[in-house]
Amino acid sequence: MTSLLTIDAIGIPVDEPNVDTNQICPTRFNKVPRGPAFARIAFHDRRFDGQDNEKTDFILNQPPYRDGGIIVADRNFGCGSSRETAVYALVEFGIRAVIAPSYGDIFSNNCYKNRLLPVVLPNETCLALRHQLHGNKGAHLRIDLEQQVVWDLNNDRHAFDIHPLRKKSLIEGIDDIALTQGYADTILAFEERYRAAFPWIT
Repeated sequence: MTSLLTIDAIGIPVDEPNVDTNQICPTRFNKVPRGPAFARIAFHDRRFDGQDNEKTDFILNQPPYRDGGIIVADRNFGCGSSRETAVYALVEFGIRAVIAPSYGDIFSNNCYKNRLLPVVLPNETCLALRHQLHGNKGAHLRIDLEQQVVWDLNNDRHAFDIHPLRKKSLIEGIDDIALTQGYADTILAFEERYRAAFPWIT
């Protein structure tokens, strides 16, 4: 897995709340093997009509947003079913981070497992960021994971929280298994002490 320190990318304003995982990855695509095909699956039914032609009014089909990397969303992004394929679709499309006031819990966890950073900022901050992006089409946002800061178009800082182990995994480019293996000496030492203290337990 690759490390993640900073993200500098075109911001995509998504103004509607409750964008669910079925919109991000329609159910019929759930069994598609993960890979480049998911770039087209992302928001498929909102991006394409019945003849598979692009709908020009959907934001991800509009330049420069088709090359965007940071979604700034409204509340409850990624709600709905627990499908991890919704995250696959965003990642393969090129999205590296989402900024929103809140997320579906399982979606948020799936983001971390797939190196997609879910940043939580207050609703009024997300609204202000979207207004900036609407007024400056194609503008970049910058996220510094080490400092836990989002830099807006006015160069103002917006701090966000992230669990230290989540941060460590993203920065070092390791998954949950590798993270656990990093504590192998501590785990082995505990097991030895435990067996010594409770030798009747096998």
